[in-house]
Amino acid sequence: MKSQKSSGGLVYSTELGRTCPECRQAVAQCVCGKKVNLAPSDGIVRVSRETKGRKGKGVTLVKGVPLDDEALHQLGKQLKAACGCGGTVKDGVVEVQGDHVDTVMAFLQKQGWTVKRSGG
Repeated sequence: MKSQKSSGGLVYSTELGRTCPECRQAVAQCVCGKKVNLAPSDGIVRVSRETKGRKGKGVTLVKGVPLDDEALHQLGKQLKAACGCGGTVKDGVVEVQGDHVDTVMAFLQKQGWTVKRSGG
């Protein structure tokens, strides 16, 4: 007898693209993924500069922002516009291309966040 919840499921369909393994809808129409999963945070946003794994190219990292994915993407967009450069949001971390630690810290402080510089 098979249990109700199985570990297998459709993950990709040529018609729909990526699908949710729980509700088997396209990721864009997934209703079970609407749960808000915030990264654990102590209320302090940490800004650092890193070059690891980027062939010597520096990026500014923003970690610890207690926002959902949509709001985090919007914040990333605003930071990229303020710095005049590119970037991305991955796994709850905003990456801004280049060394813009001071600009990012000033922008976040204007928004009312408690900001600390981390790393060297």
